[in-house]
Amino acid sequence: MSEAVAPPSRLNLSGYAICLGGIARRELLRFVNQKERFLSALVRPLIWLFIFAAGFRNVLGVSIQPPYETYVLYETYVVPGLAVMIQLFYGMQSSLSMVYDREVGSMRVLLTSPFPRWSLLLAKLLASVLVSIVQVYVFFAIAMWWDVDVPGEGYLYALPALVLSGLMFGSIGLFLSSLIRQLENFASVMNFVIFPMFFASSALYPLWRMREASEGLYVICLANPFTHAAELVRFALYGKFEPVAFVVVAGVTMLFFAAALLAYDPARGLMVRRGGPKGETS
Repeated sequence: MSEAVAPPSRLNLSGYAICLGGIARRELLRFVNQKERFLSALVRPLIWLFIFAAGFRNVLGVSIQPPYETYVLYETYVVPGLAVMIQLFYGMQSSLSMVYDREVGSMRVLLTSPFPRWSLLLAKLLASVLVSIVQVYVFFAIAMWWDVDVPGEGYLYALPALVLSGLMFGSIGLFLSSLIRQLENFASVMNFVIFPMFFASSALYPLWRMREASEGLYVICLANPFTHAAELVRFALYGKFEPVAFVVVAGVTMLFFAAALLAYDPARGLMVRRGGPKGETS
């Protein structure tokens, strides 16, 4: 009597760890080898900090308001928003690479592997957050040299907030990548997402100044998740917790990551309705 064949073992925790490590290593290698992406990510916030903030210093100083306990200069105010801007841009860039990888890169192979889609997307998301945080802390180091007044321990307090904000932007980017079939289209979508989110927020100006200018613009800024990400990091830099910002950022993260999981689901997602990774219709 022949022995029964044992069923194949399920993927265990070490298998998921190896998958995460491989995707994270690839993301880090891409970051190291493509130094121009790193430099371009720093150019935008540094130009705003060194040029615009210096010019607006005497015009747009921020009065005493939470989390500040005294009057602060404009460059100190904009640092949290510029840090979050780095994460927004990198989250979108990482999603751009996802569109390419899904078509002809490594992700095309991984999406057909035994690993469930949620683990692959989560690994991709965590890897992109790790790289974005490295970029943010390089920016913080340069800002310290520019005499930005932030408590030293605040940079440590800000780490959990930066992780959460990075997850939010990465989740939004993953969902957008599922809607795009060609790289050419993704660039235009990025412009319609990045710039409105950044400028219609509290990153550059306090919300009360927005309200003085326009009640409608104030409502838009208040509804913008970028505003809450910037405020979460701003409060964390001063050792304070902003509960409303935390709830909004966490909620948007879960919403868009769930939407990305659904869109990449091989049985019922948007990819199926388009006929596969390249968008062919059946």
